[in-house]
Amino acid sequence: MAAGSEATIPKILAAGAGGEEGEHVKPFTPEKAKEIIMSLQQPAIFCNMVFDWPARHWNAKYLSEVLHGKRIRFRMGMKSISTVPQFETTCSYVEATLEEFLTWNCDQSSISGPFRDYDHSKFWAYADYKYFVSLFEDKTDIFQDVKWSDFGFPGRNGQESTLWIGSLGAHTPCHLDSYGCNLVFQVQGRKRWHLFPPEDTPFLYPTRIPYEESSVFSKINVVNPDLKRFPKFQKAQRHMVTLSPGQVLFVPRHWWHYVESIDPVTVSINSWIELEEDHLARVEEAITRMLVCALKTAENPQNTRAWLNPTEVEETSHEVNCCYLNAAVSAFFDRCRTSKVVEIQAVRTDGDHMKKEFNVCDHVEVGQTGSQNLTTGIGKPEATSHFGPDLVPVAQRSEEPPSQRGGMFESDGKDFDDKDGEHFGKLHCAKRQQIMSNSENAVEEEIVSNTTTVPSQTFISTDDLLDCLVNPQVTRIVAQLLIQRRSL
Repeated sequence: MAAGSEATIPKILAAGAGGEEGEHVKPFTPEKAKEIIMSLQQPAIFCNMVFDWPARHWNAKYLSEVLHGKRIRFRMGMKSISTVPQFETTCSYVEATLEEFLTWNCDQSSISGPFRDYDHSKFWAYADYKYFVSLFEDKTDIFQDVKWSDFGFPGRNGQESTLWIGSLGAHTPCHLDSYGCNLVFQVQGRKRWHLFPPEDTPFLYPTRIPYEESSVFSKINVVNPDLKRFPKFQKAQRHMVTLSPGQVLFVPRHWWHYVESIDPVTVSINSWIELEEDHLARVEEAITRMLVCALKTAENPQNTRAWLNPTEVEETSHEVNCCYLNAAVSAFFDRCRTSKVVEIQAVRTDGDHMKKEFNVCDHVEVGQTGSQNLTTGIGKPEATSHFGPDLVPVAQRSEEPPSQRGGMFESDGKDFDDKDGEHFGKLHCAKRQQIMSNSENAVEEEIVSNTTTVPSQTFISTDDLLDCLVNPQVTRIVAQLLIQRRSL
């Protein structure tokens, strides 16, 4: 990270924190904030934009009183560092109240409590993906405490938001989201964000196992990477920032991120913002869902939980997945009725491309998989001119990864996760996403690197096959072919 950039953000906030709230003037109008969000192609921190939000007081103690005894699900993970990511399929789960969580987190838990089997010194707890509409189903007035309208999205509030409450070390595995972009409001404690740009996708070794709709996971533990197994990760461009209370992080479409709590208690609120590009992404996601579920269910019909993320509670039958795919394609064409003629590329069997004119949705460009990264907003005006004390870019880190500095729980005081719509099932949610790299050369390089070393065994597993079949580049091509066939 550039020298001094990490410490700049807290100082900026301190400078703007004095005086009465009435004296504050927000640095960006809603219209200007939305313009920045829709054009900015790198992560950035919004400062001094939420000082009047009632939700700024939503610390864990306050929420425990509001929810007065409601039991919620906590994901339990080990604090020990491994080179293998702690996917949700490998974690345990506890049903507990926030009061019980806070008691355990103070290391005062009794042997009879729900956390009795989890030594606080060895485990972390995370209440993640808690959707307001479920959590506060009988307290809908609280939705108004979150005002995403200040960022240019009228009417968006807590109803389109998700709550995250964690202890020290709680984290999400490195992943990218297939849908939308992300706004994250830090309420209590600090979280360290490790972010990687879309073009680094080949270096993050993407996988769809475990399967979670719209989540493309990395096989790498980015805070303690196994560089012998994943050597290309050394080429990844790590960006890092610590998000502090009162700040809002903007995560652009298709940026990889790993998020870890570095304080005893952290509370965050986020909202995924829908984008035009999501209509095509939902077709790609439906293809991925069908392939993963078909092959993994056939491999072991009695053990879907070994590969299906715990967040996936819906029916995974082939018939249902066929309905998802048809609905996704139909929704894509429904959106395209406004008809702007753009070029779509048909992929020939000889590997060449031929161009075909075809009415598709405004702003959705299909094709040209080899010449550019369609998911990074090529051609959009940049918002970098707005950088300053109230909009701080997340800088690239040039130092060694945290694992070489003492591990993921190191904190020196200066250091710096993610539903609504009108389509079908979870595929309508502006939640998670997938990405393809901006050059076919990246795939060629991966093939070469994978064939230059002698494998320890010749056995090809179902997961090996799926890593190829549902590679984001492949699903993009398949989605194009489906859309072309449907349009004929």
